[in-house]
Order: sequence, then structure tokens, then C-alpha cells
Amino acid sequence: MNPTMIQFFHWYSAGDSTLYTEAVQAADYLAELGISAVWFPPAYKAAGGGFSVGYDPYDLFDLGEFDQKGGVATKYGTREQYLEACSVLQSKGISIIADIVLNHKAGGDKKERFHAIRVNPDNREEQLSEAMEIESYTKFTFPGRGETYSDFKWDFQCFSGVDYAEGQEPGIYQIIHDHGDGWEDIISDELGNYDFLMHNDIEHRNPFVRAELNHWGKWYHDQIGFSGVRLDAVKHQSPDFYKEWLYTLRANTGQNIFAVGEYWAPGALELKQKYIEATDGCMSLFDSSLHHNFHVASLQGADYDLRTLFDDTLTLANPLLSVTVVDNHDTQPLQELEAPVEHWFKPLAYALILLRTDGYPCIFYPDLFGAHYTDVDKEGNEQEIFLNKVEKIEELLKARQLYAYGVQRDYFEDANCLGWVREGDGEHPGCAVVLSNKEAYEKPMEMGAQYAGKHFYDFLGWFPQQITVDENGWGTFPVPAGNVSVWVPV
Repeated sequence: MNPTMIQFFHWYSAGDSTLYTEAVQAADYLAELGISAVWFPPAYKAAGGGFSVGYDPYDLFDLGEFDQKGGVATKYGTREQYLEACSVLQSKGISIIADIVLNHKAGGDKKERFHAIRVNPDNREEQLSEAMEIESYTKFTFPGRGETYSDFKWDFQCFSGVDYAEGQEPGIYQIIHDHGDGWEDIISDELGNYDFLMHNDIEHRNPFVRAELNHWGKWYHDQIGFSGVRLDAVKHQSPDFYKEWLYTLRANTGQNIFAVGEYWAPGALELKQKYIEATDGCMSLFDSSLHHNFHVASLQGADYDLRTLFDDTLTLANPLLSVTVVDNHDTQPLQELEAPVEHWFKPLAYALILLRTDGYPCIFYPDLFGAHYTDVDKEGNEQEIFLNKVEKIEELLKARQLYAYGVQRDYFEDANCLGWVREGDGEHPGCAVVLSNKEAYEKPMEMGAQYAGKHFYDFLGWFPQQITVDENGWGTFPVPAGNVSVWVPV
């Protein structure tokens, strides 16, 4: 089976403890479509309690079990609901991808006084003050959980910086302590040093912090038996930390846990390759460059040269470590990194990630189920957003499982019409795929001598007629204007 992941949430997923229940109800449907892995949102208690999407983590050991931050359940449900959802999905042959946020913590329980230096937010290597005493919420005692599962208490020595200082103007304050001089070493020099992202930035050079996070990784795996992890904000963390953390996790569990890092840097292929090198290839990365190309192509329409879609992408340069996406919770409308792929182009984009040999595709919840939400835009105006289910996405997913196998031959000679064939393998027949960002086309392609005289039909249902492959193994396969067609043997 061809592996396929789904991000089973978006930024505006409904709260009220409904997500895990919905996943249980959708398990058979997902299995039928060939979904092999479900990526759940951060499942631990966040500073925003039941209202938080989860990227402001407070207590990693609270999976919706303890009365903290305003309630027991997270936005998505209780520990019992989470464990049930994981178990039901796994019983259908669907593995769990856990969202791991180890860059920062939020919602400290008590304030501490310590010394720090205020730095320039646009160049974190530039100091704006001398060392001074500040007070911030850096003490985490977890009064609702106590010492269940772990007795570790976080304090200012566990963090490298904060973005809140009592009585001081807003800014970034670099903490002075014994565990490192300045910020941690990271790959990029963006903003001088982009170690600090938000809230209380975790100090990974502190050996007690590393030991606690290693312990937590094993504990978390013991709870739900995840098969993979999605690592949040890796561009802001030392590559050495995740090399150690993943090695320890895999050693402790005895499993080759899959990992994909969020190094979101559209167009910066060199940085992603540099990060892969620095981490010894221990994780895949999301191909943000390919997403960016999809976004631009969807805006430019027929003016975009489809032959350039894979230029400067991780999928082209390092396909075995590329996870491909069409959209995600950060790029959807009204979010910080808003850059959605226009709806008309999404069937083309999904064909490109689902029906080709390279990359591990991850589909986005609203593209399969639709979404409706309201939020304010960057100008402060309230906007109502409707995200419709992508046309023919179920058929594209099924085509991936039934036909997208074997040798691939590309026919990329036309700027507005791409085509490729998959020859199939011993167990699966192949397919011919054609897509256009302009008018309707017909593309001659070689399916192979083994298909001579065979009839093909349009799996997506656009064309009623069948195509006959000639005695040399060639066929001429049509596509509607601005769309995609998938031709498979009768």
C-alpha cells in the first residue's frame, strides 16, 4: 500500500472535545481511502486550556486528565477519548503521528526573579540593555497534576529567553544562567539568531531538561504507541537536540519512529538541506518550497509554467526525506503564514503529490471534509471563511492505492500541460495522468508494450469515451481545461 498521511485538524477545528470522537467515527472512511497515518494536534494541556489549538504547551504529561488551565479536557477531548481514538485507528491499520512541541512552554504557575538582557527582536544578537533583574512566569509546578508521571519542576534555568517581564515593555529577554552563553546554535542567521520564537524558550543545553524530555518521549509512546512524530518549529531549535532526542526515543522504544520536522522556509532549499545534513538525515521535512510553488501557480493560472513546479524543492532534491503538502494549519486563510492554494488548482496539486513516485503525501483536513470559520484578517476586519472539499479528492486517493505504482515516465514538454505514466507493478495496474492550467489538451504518452490493445477509462469521470493503447504501447489521453484526468485500464 502507498503510505498516505492526513493532518486531522486545522487551526479552527471545533472545540468542545469533539475531535477525537470525530476521528473514531471517521476511522472506517479513512481506511477505505487508503489513509495509513493520522497526524493529531498537540494533545497535551496548553496555556489556553480548552480553547488552545495546542502550540502553547503547558504540561506535556497532561493529555486531558488533570484539572489545569480551566478544566480537565483539552480543546480536542479527554485522555480517555484520545486513547480510544488512537486505539480505534490503529485497529484499522492506521498509525498515529504525534505532534511534538519542544521549542517553548507557556502558562507558568509562578513568577521568578533572574537576570536577563533585552535584545533587538529584529536582530537577537544585538543587546538593547545591560544585564538587569526581571521577573517572569518561568516556574512550572503543575499543581493540578502534582508529581504524577514526573516530579520535574521547570524554572528559569530551563529557559534561554522570555517575551514577558513584569513591569517592563514588551520584548525579548535573553536569560543569563549557567547552561549556555547566549542563544543556541541553529542553522539560519535569520533575525540574527532565530532560537527564540515565543513564550518561554526551552534551554536544550540544560542536561536536566534533556533528561526530562527524553523521559517524556518514552512515557508518551507508552501511552498511545505512536508510530511517528511531527516536530514543531525545528528551525528554532538546535539540530543536536533532535538528533539526541530521536536517537533516544528510537532506542527506548525499540522502533524506528518516523519523524517529520517543520522547517518552514519557502524557497530556502539550501537551508533545508543544511538542516538535514546537520541532523544526519534523522528526520524528514515538510516541502514548504513545493507548497509555495503550488500557491504561486494557483494565483498565476495559465501564466505559470507548470514545468517549473518542482524547481528548488526538497521533493526533487531529496525525495526520500520529503513530506509533501497542499496546505496546512499555518497557510490556511487568516493565519500568520497565510498562503493558501486556490481551490481550482488543488486537484492538480493533489494529483502531483499523490500519483507520483517521490515524496510522502500529507492531505489537509479541510480538503477532505471542508471547513467553515470566522476570524479577523490582518487589517482587523472580521472574515467568514468557507473551505470546500476538494473536487475528486476521494477518487485521487483511491487512484493512489489502486494504480500509482511502478516505473514513472514524465511528459513535461508543455508549459501548460503536464503528463506522466506509471507502468504498474506485478500486483497493480498503472495509470496515465494529465493536468492542465489552461485549455483542454490531449497528450500522447507511452504506457508500455504490455498495454498494447488495452482500453483505458477516465477514473475521475470527466470523459465518457475510452482510450485504446496502440500496438506500440502509446495512447493519447485528454484532460479538461484547468483540471486533471487519471486514465486507468478497464
